Amino acid sequence: MIQARSGSTRLPGKVMMDILGRPLLLRMVERVQRAALAGTIVIATTTESSDDVIEKLCAQEGLNCYRGSRDDLLDRHYHAGLLYHADAVVKIPSDCPLIDPKVIDRVLQYYVDHDYDFVSNLHPATYPDGNDVEVMSMKTITTAWQNARLKMEREHTTPYIWERPELFRIANLTWESGLDYSMSHRWTIDYQEDFDFIKKVYEELYPLNPAFDLKDILDLTDRRPDIFALNSKYAGVNWYRNHLDELKTITSDKTKQV
Repeated sequence: MIQARSGSTRLPGKVMMDILGRPLLLRMVERVQRAALAGTIVIATTTESSDDVIEKLCAQEGLNCYRGSRDDLLDRHYHAGLLYHADAVVKIPSDCPLIDPKVIDRVLQYYVDHDYDFVSNLHPATYPDGNDVEVMSMKTITTAWQNARLKMEREHTTPYIWERPELFRIANLTWESGLDYSMSHRWTIDYQEDFDFIKKVYEELYPLNPAFDLKDILDLTDRRPDIFALNSKYAGVNWYRNHLDELKTITSDKTKQV
């Protein structure tokens, strides 16, 4: 499930912004499709009229599209999973257009090979921000859907699960490098500066190799500190900052105020 909507409060319409002649959402889909274990890919958007453009784009491109709740993303993912007869649901936000397909495959392969209810690379995160992968069994997301009560748990889909290791068998994969770039390297999109960074990465790398990966991006930003600096002021900024009083497993060092 690639969750996407047009009504971002910080950068409206970001999923339709142009990257080398294609909407950012399609660039995102292109990268997810490169994952060997991607399975059935579904764009999970909202029933808001502003997201008609996403449904139209999916129809034009032959992509699966599900429309559900704007604010209850747990409900959106759950019902999309039912509609597509999922054994497991993989949550990947549409603000990760630089996600490395090999990272997706690593998380999914670990889920396939082991007996866990939930596997991610986010709890805690170590990869550069924007390589977000969470996979959960349909039974697990059903339990969350039935029991989650907090607005935060509904809005962000998975906190009910990863906040309750006593109820679920949970595994987390850290970056093989042994490094933690989750708070220093920002490859996600919420602000105009993020788009400027992502657009520049595509312009520099995509024409040479459409399958550019995590290492290629790191090499580029090492060579070009001017590119790294485009959105560096937002490094470490994430949704946790607004819910530190509600989250049991997240500490203040895992987020930063704007």
